[in-house]
Amino acid sequence: MYDNELKAIHKSNRYRTREIFDDSLIDLASNDYLGFSSNKTLFKNAYDKVLKEKYHSPKASMLVNGYSKIHKEFEDKLKKVNNFEDAIIVGNGFIANIAMIEALVRKGDVLFIDEQYHASGMLASKLLKDSQVVVFKHNDAQDLQVRINSFQAKKSTRIVIAIEGVYSMEGDIASRSIFDIADLHNALLIVDEAHSSGVIGDKLLGIFDYYNIKPKLNHVKMGTLGKAYGSFGAYILASNKIVDFLINRAKPIIYSTAPSLFDTALGLEALNCIVQNSSSLKQKIHTHLNIIEQELNIKAQSLIIPIEIADNKKVLEIQKVLKEKGFLVGAIRQPTVKSAIIRLIARTDVSTKDLQNVCKLLKDLTYIEDK
Repeated sequence: MYDNELKAIHKSNRYRTREIFDDSLIDLASNDYLGFSSNKTLFKNAYDKVLKEKYHSPKASMLVNGYSKIHKEFEDKLKKVNNFEDAIIVGNGFIANIAMIEALVRKGDVLFIDEQYHASGMLASKLLKDSQVVVFKHNDAQDLQVRINSFQAKKSTRIVIAIEGVYSMEGDIASRSIFDIADLHNALLIVDEAHSSGVIGDKLLGIFDYYNIKPKLNHVKMGTLGKAYGSFGAYILASNKIVDFLINRAKPIIYSTAPSLFDTALGLEALNCIVQNSSSLKQKIHTHLNIIEQELNIKAQSLIIPIEIADNKKVLEIQKVLKEKGFLVGAIRQPTVKSAIIRLIARTDVSTKDLQNVCKLLKDLTYIEDK
């Protein structure tokens, strides 16, 4: 069963496996942007917090009796620092996108979604009628406006727009103009901040912080804990009414066991650490992006550095050579991307010397030319 399909995947160099990588490898592949996954102080603080509770498991869904003081404390902190009315935590970013899109796009609404939006959002859009989903060109505000105008010429309806703060494969930042378009049409704007929260903005709080946009009633922000926050889980920030609606309508919230108490406590510790140390963390990010520009001639907007190779076999070969040199980078192939890339994550806990060395190796292996 599935033999022919697996053979085809092998033949196209798209075959994937689970692998436990050598701990001695310098990690430039994961989304652990700030290096929090190895921060033992954050871990111990979260452990001590959960240990004080009567129970350490959520036990049930949030709407039965799985909602805890730790969950509420994290939600309260999230909405305060991000300047949103309300917050709700969920199991992970994948189901957060399912929850938002399946619940918030109602009958008669139309979802305009960026063509490079995360696979979870694209999957969620399949739960809607085909006539309710319009895919627009990646990060193209003009194309979005044209498609909205075309649709509105047919009938009046509520518009929902879905974008990412930082796109996970390209590493580029969402256009400020899309926020303006959402306001112009009074559209509900869903922003997936999985890869932007903790990485961009004056306070490292994400794209709203980056553009100095005060959250409005039509704004919905989703963020994850499994990346810059070094934990596991996700959260949704929005108006009181939208969060209340999600609690009463979103199936992944209603029918899922509440998020892990420990992961939530660890997320809270990470958030506090980012808030308290934003200046020093920003300086590290700035230093690493300067190295990327100097060594690879890439002026990056985030810590995600994609290098197009356009050859599945070659990206695997490059990854193998770098592993032999002690570095781990991502070899990203279809269907995650249209054309194969090497994906380097310039994590802030990697030394500047190691980052410079891997950039020099990449320059030789990928034939990046000087400007």
